[in-house]
Amino acid sequence: MARPPKTVFVCQSCGSTSPRWAGKCPGCEGWNTLVEESDTGPPPGSGLKKASKGRPITLESLKGTSREAPRLPTGLEELDRVTGGGLVPGSALLIGGEPGIGKSTLLLQLSAAIARNGGRSLYFSGEEAVTQVRLRAERLGLADAPVGLAAETHLSTILATMEAETDAHLIVIDSIQTLWSDALEAAPGTVSQVRAATQSLIRHAKRSGAALLLVGHVTKDGQIAGPKVVEHMVDTVLYFEGERGHPFRILRSVKNRFGPTDEIGVFEMATEGLRQVRNPSELFLGDRDASAPGTAVFAGIEGTRPLLVEIQALVAPSVLGTPRRAVVGWDTNRLSMVLAVLEARCGVSLAQCDVYLNVAGGLKITEPSADLAAAAALLSSFSGKPLPPETVYFGEISLSGAIRGAANTAGRLKESQKLGFSSAVMPAQGEIEPSAFALELDRISHLKMLAERVASCD
Repeated sequence: MARPPKTVFVCQSCGSTSPRWAGKCPGCEGWNTLVEESDTGPPPGSGLKKASKGRPITLESLKGTSREAPRLPTGLEELDRVTGGGLVPGSALLIGGEPGIGKSTLLLQLSAAIARNGGRSLYFSGEEAVTQVRLRAERLGLADAPVGLAAETHLSTILATMEAETDAHLIVIDSIQTLWSDALEAAPGTVSQVRAATQSLIRHAKRSGAALLLVGHVTKDGQIAGPKVVEHMVDTVLYFEGERGHPFRILRSVKNRFGPTDEIGVFEMATEGLRQVRNPSELFLGDRDASAPGTAVFAGIEGTRPLLVEIQALVAPSVLGTPRRAVVGWDTNRLSMVLAVLEARCGVSLAQCDVYLNVAGGLKITEPSADLAAAAALLSSFSGKPLPPETVYFGEISLSGAIRGAANTAGRLKESQKLGFSSAVMPAQGEIEPSAFALELDRISHLKMLAERVASCD
């Protein structure tokens, strides 16, 4: 008599397994994430159905000749910047983003650009029909590009098609959560299906030399859905960020085995698709109202790119027992820290005020050097005095109120000078040659000095 198939409960967030159901995952402590799946063993094509005897291999030394990985230019400069110079043949990239942010538009433009440059692009859509993709291509003016298009979700069919297309340079899967294999008794999008599909596709990409680009759904927290092992399997992880109400889109690299991480590319959503923004500082500062209190220009660094962005603050008397603290584009914990330092070290108390902080343009800032610009905007709004419009701010605030130095100071100052700013409020720490810049450098060592300067503004 055949033994009934064994089932396990798999967490859809972290991929950990449990022999019985529980409301809380023992791995990631997420609630209601365990789903019953059949334990059918290793994924198809993994070669792990039975153990085989290994053989010794020859060990290499660290010393030796090496060459830079070859690159496949995409035709999109902003995407080449994020990936480190272009796509590496045989590499696997994972791109995530909220629904409707423009992932499919970007990948269709990428496929068309490579196809027009003589490459072979394959586009497998699991969420849209061929007619829908064609309508988007016509709207973007890409209908004449020789892109191989198919609407398919069966993993075996996709792999067979990829094997037949031996001259492919780029393979796009939109999205990985829609693929399924009949070798697994699990629904599409589950951990087992996603892991098996990713492993099979990456194996083909490494063998054939085609660049593989996978689209991943995101959770409510903004993280790519599915097991974290998928992010470890691929070579590059990209996030496509942006706000629905803003035309700007940020392509951010958080993992890259062939280039720098934390690099960004800036696009603008238009009727003809995504336009590349080669000088994002001008766009982020284009609609700035320099005469209003509570605005400060932050000279930041995103990856290797200097970027100037406006930080807006509004401080208003509160009628609530617990005043509100609302932040868009910055860390709420850092705002709380800056407010505490202002009260403890500078005698500026905002405890009875509602505080709102916003990074203009929908950009998300994670750099600690934005502390000084945020503090300047808060002090300006609290006092009702606008800051000098031609001044930029950058520097990290410590808990003692001291201003710590920032990395790549020269790049920040060069970008500020190029955009017409005449002065910079910056940390006193760090060696720099003032004569190299046509800027008035106001170097401060403590937050009290900034508060005094804001109080003396006309």
